[in-house]
Amino acid sequence: MHLRLALAGLLLLLAACGGEGDGRAPFVESRIPPQLGPRFWAPQGWAWGLLKVGDAPAQRYGVSSTLVTPQAQILILTGYGESAEAWFETATDLNRRGYSVWVLERAGQGGSERYALPRDLGHAPQFNDDIRAVKTLTRMMAAAAPQTPVILLGHSVGGLVAVAAVEQGAPAEGLILSAPAFAATDPVDGAKAALVKAGLGRLPAAWNSGWSRNGPDGLAAGLTGDPWRGKVELAWQTANPDLRMGGPSLGWLASVRATSKAIQPGLKAVETPSLLLAGGADRNVDRAAQGEVCRAMARCRLQSFTGGRHALHLERDAIRGPWLAAIDAFVRTRAGSRPILVGPAVDHGL
Repeated sequence: MHLRLALAGLLLLLAACGGEGDGRAPFVESRIPPQLGPRFWAPQGWAWGLLKVGDAPAQRYGVSSTLVTPQAQILILTGYGESAEAWFETATDLNRRGYSVWVLERAGQGGSERYALPRDLGHAPQFNDDIRAVKTLTRMMAAAAPQTPVILLGHSVGGLVAVAAVEQGAPAEGLILSAPAFAATDPVDGAKAALVKAGLGRLPAAWNSGWSRNGPDGLAAGLTGDPWRGKVELAWQTANPDLRMGGPSLGWLASVRATSKAIQPGLKAVETPSLLLAGGADRNVDRAAQGEVCRAMARCRLQSFTGGRHALHLERDAIRGPWLAAIDAFVRTRAGSRPILVGPAVDHGL
């Protein structure tokens, strides 16, 4: 079934963009940073949209497909502070391998609507809104193309949300966790926990944590060893102020901890084939927690990349190439031996 049906269905869930001057309003179209070359631009046929579920903030998503009948649909869930633009190169690579690619930004992140101001504060009072959005979108994807498997690919905290969504019935036939974060790097306890309990979760977790054009890029922050890909996220945020993200709030950190605890009882019941891709030099996550989660799931395999840091999708070719090959092999296995039929390019226009 044509993916246009899925996009048409999403019209029922489109969010209003809010009034002028509303600093929390979602942001859709972005302009290309002048310093980025074509490999970092949007894939051919890329289309933006907004997904709103209930009273939750509107979440920005993007989608692109192939010139042939797609073998699978991959839904990417971004990491903290990331916008979909950071995944453009990877989306193009996956399109070339015969897959439709969707990227969903979580509420309060990237171009999605914010819970609170200032806009660059990474705040979320809970992740239930994100989990519901993933369940809604994957169900619509599956209904629109029932013969095409849906694969969830969650990066960093997006991996945590992906696991929670699968536990709650998201119809994914495969689950890929890329450098998943199953524990907050800055625990919210003691006085911080008291502030959250008192309703002050919107406070920043650290002072002077707002976005800065002079802040470190991905290379300087230790997220990747590639000097060019390390500039991508900062470049998009510099050119598009609405995408800028600084540090997290106390409430966001508390939400990571709460969701990490919430998924534990249901891990053994997860029968979805899963692949956990870990960076051997990743200092942004709890590696022990990654192993524990993967061992708890019935059909999870862990693959580590020596020298790989947290943003494996932005790593140097020596690491990113095998990472991409591992994703391709996993998705192809889930897709099976379906015939590839040449057809016209998909029109993702809304």
